[in-house]
Amino acid sequence: MLLVYTHKITPRVKYTFKQVCTRILGIPVEFTTTIEDFIAHDSLKISYAKQPLSNEVFIRSNDLLFEQGLSDIDINIYDWEETKCFFPAGDKSALPYDIFAATFYLISRYEEYLPHVKDNYGRFPAEESLAFNNQFLTQPVVDIWAYKFKTILKEQFPNYIFPDKKYTVTPVIDVPIAYRYKLVGVMRTFGGTFKDFFAFRFKDVYERFGVLLGARKDPFDTYKYIVNRQKKRNFKFIFFFLVGDFSTYDKNINSQKQKFKSLIKHVADYCKVGIKSSFFALNDIELLKIEKSRMEAIINTNIAGSRHSFSKVNLPESYRNLVELEIPEDYTMGYVNHLGFRAGTCTPFLFYDLDYEVQTPLKIVPYHALDFAFLKYNSLLDKQEALDKLIKQVKVVNGNFVPVFHNYTFSNIPRWQHFKTLFNTILDSVDEQ
Repeated sequence: MLLVYTHKITPRVKYTFKQVCTRILGIPVEFTTTIEDFIAHDSLKISYAKQPLSNEVFIRSNDLLFEQGLSDIDINIYDWEETKCFFPAGDKSALPYDIFAATFYLISRYEEYLPHVKDNYGRFPAEESLAFNNQFLTQPVVDIWAYKFKTILKEQFPNYIFPDKKYTVTPVIDVPIAYRYKLVGVMRTFGGTFKDFFAFRFKDVYERFGVLLGARKDPFDTYKYIVNRQKKRNFKFIFFFLVGDFSTYDKNINSQKQKFKSLIKHVADYCKVGIKSSFFALNDIELLKIEKSRMEAIINTNIAGSRHSFSKVNLPESYRNLVELEIPEDYTMGYVNHLGFRAGTCTPFLFYDLDYEVQTPLKIVPYHALDFAFLKYNSLLDKQEALDKLIKQVKVVNGNFVPVFHNYTFSNIPRWQHFKTLFNTILDSVDEQ
């Protein structure tokens, strides 16, 4: 056990140290404000304050973990060995930066509570982030800092046996539209046909009726391929099906159709299943509650988690709704058009509500690579190189790599050529350790 002496035990202190020490490094942590208890402790211990007590491992604290509410923080980014850091801690500190305050800033998504320019869908864009603007978006800096802290502890406590952690992968399959042509209904079929015909997309017209007549396979029907990949792995994929009502933004199959229900049940026999909440459910907890109930009625068990439509997160409201509905996990924390680490980490963390200053039970599983982010790379070689660099970053810190692919990504549509290769590279990366 690691004992932390600090002058004041706050919710922020407990939350951050447990993330760094316990969830990333696997070390139990306790806290004390009593000097005598600290001195008597004969195992791992550090002080986190403004001044050291004696010759112990000392990390000079920034004020951030002892504050409440939000403030306009002036942050300067510095190079530190192979990475970046902020909140300098001075010469007396065992680490030159307060990595705990910096960690809290990133995983609490402090910057997303501050005024910022949103994109066309109302999302927090990568271009507004500290990580993107200071060139560390493609590094899991929180995990890198944690391992630097571990090195300090190893030097000071050489007899302590630190637990090992392994690199893992959690593949996410997002299903906003289960089929391109099947089960869409008469009106949508005729509307789509006329639209394709008058746009001279005769190949699409031919494909549509080939599918409807049973002569061709629906291009979005890639479930057999994905399930076969799952059968060969001992780690679970997680699917997110949209079961919300048809709208301007959401155009999936009617959730009452038996064949759609049968598809979800079939996938749930092999993989974990959660809900892809509809665009309008993001700000409507009653609508989200209905969609959650629909999915649980289909799979006859609790949902594994949620993922928001268009990867949109409105902090803190989006996550508060998930907490209230007792949804255990969320897989929306990431950027659509950029590879990397939106929260600076490749380790799941609990949502901390900055308005209420409380740690919640909602586990945030950040994703690091959405299929759309690879489209800016022209060749398979460029895509593969970007992916390999990202996987390497996660492997160095024994983190959890979370890629997001859609069901149509595995189709034969030219836009998604080679994406099966990328997916298999990710799956095989677990075997290469």
